[in-house]
Amino acid sequence: MSLASAANGKRGRTRGMVHEPGIEVSGAEKRRPTLRVLVIDDEPTLAQGCASILEIEGHAVTICTRGEEALELVRRQRFDLMLVDMYMSQVSGLELLRGCLAAQPETIVVMMTGNPSVESSLEALRAGAWDYVPKPFSAEHLRVLVGRAAHTIDQLRRGQVGDALAVDARGVMPQLLGVSQAFRRVIDLARRVARTDASVFITGESGSGKDLIAQYIHQNSRRSDREMVALNCAALPEPLLESELFGHVRGAFTGAVVEKEGLLEAADGGTLFLDELTEMPLGVQAKLLRVIQDGIVRRVGSNAANAQVDIRFIAATNRDTREAVENHRLRRDLFYRLRVVPLHIPPLRERREDIPVLVETFLRRFWARHRSGEEFPVLGAAAMRMLQDHPWPGNVRELQNVIEHAVVLLDPGCEIAPGDLPLLESEELPQNEIGAGAFDVVAAVNAGESYHALRDRLLANFEQKYLVALIDHAGGSISKAARLAGVDRTTLYRFMERHGLQRRPSLTKV
Repeated sequence: MSLASAANGKRGRTRGMVHEPGIEVSGAEKRRPTLRVLVIDDEPTLAQGCASILEIEGHAVTICTRGEEALELVRRQRFDLMLVDMYMSQVSGLELLRGCLAAQPETIVVMMTGNPSVESSLEALRAGAWDYVPKPFSAEHLRVLVGRAAHTIDQLRRGQVGDALAVDARGVMPQLLGVSQAFRRVIDLARRVARTDASVFITGESGSGKDLIAQYIHQNSRRSDREMVALNCAALPEPLLESELFGHVRGAFTGAVVEKEGLLEAADGGTLFLDELTEMPLGVQAKLLRVIQDGIVRRVGSNAANAQVDIRFIAATNRDTREAVENHRLRRDLFYRLRVVPLHIPPLRERREDIPVLVETFLRRFWARHRSGEEFPVLGAAAMRMLQDHPWPGNVRELQNVIEHAVVLLDPGCEIAPGDLPLLESEELPQNEIGAGAFDVVAAVNAGESYHALRDRLLANFEQKYLVALIDHAGGSISKAARLAGVDRTTLYRFMERHGLQRRPSLTKV
């Protein structure tokens, strides 16, 4: 049911819409605090619809349809939560946001807009908004949103949020290593968004650390006392992925002998990290979108609503997201719903000043793991120059593997020379590819080839040759190759299939 119909409907009917049959309201929800809510929107029907829903939930709601009146009101009256329209006729939503927070810094402000954009969402979050919701939104969506806000306000009243938001003196968690400005900007944005419940879409090449950034956001959020559940969307075929995500009822399919809770229910109250989201089948994406919008989970094989969840979503991919949308690999509506705050991690070759910090950390970590008690080696200047000059197509993960490989073979107390880094020396393929690619770029630009087309062509060429070299190095063992590449076997098989490669009798083009 829409908010407009809720504004005109009977209260009993609206209550039935808010509490969908089959959903058990938890004790925490029943005890949630009553909120003083201010709705600021120059669309009277939508404002009244919001008020009708929230009043049924037990909240005290005030409506303002003029920005000037709202600013005057917040100077005189205290509110716990404000729902503010981004585009008002006389006073902009951002002016209202800043004015409301100036008058009441502890108030939670949620921005609403019928014309969402990445730029406006980032601007609102940087100005202090707690979350950002695109119109139109359903009554169920509103209820879940305000329920999250009520939980946060309850924590604030109990004084339980401070510790969850704490970071170290440098503002960086120990596993996020880097001194470059590019990487510090990533951490700064991650820290800002962590304090909100806004969805985050992390992009970056494989091995750049997207999972660590997701962990950082969760650990510095209001949800840090709950679990962050991670799902690799490329690791399972569609039927298993759907069951893993949504759960299933007994008898839903062959082998479903017991009812199973899915990851969405397991992540209730916490964070769900959707890695490689662009590999999720479109049918599953459609069902996931419904959960994001309404918070209602229906297990596979069930016609009823089995649970209502409150989840913070973080998605990640190494693909170009806009291209994935254009090529129908990623639903446009899901993309914009999850990309409230986009966060891009630059590849290691674009932040080479981070390499010495990473090398020193990995060297000490792996020496303690594999060679504890033996004399620690010294990294020679020539070896460091070699590391800093390498293009690192596998990013931080590749650097980590190179250092661990070297640690296993080093003599105690030695000075590490370029020859002690055999993986680096033998990896002529990526260097040659980049050299050829640089020449190809000039020719492609002169020929008018688009950025996306050229990048895809070069990456596909690299991927195919890398796979051939990788599996040859692993002696044809897919398990070993997957371990060396830092991916699971299913993902490796999918990459091979994409490039028409077969394993036996030899790895050749089909």
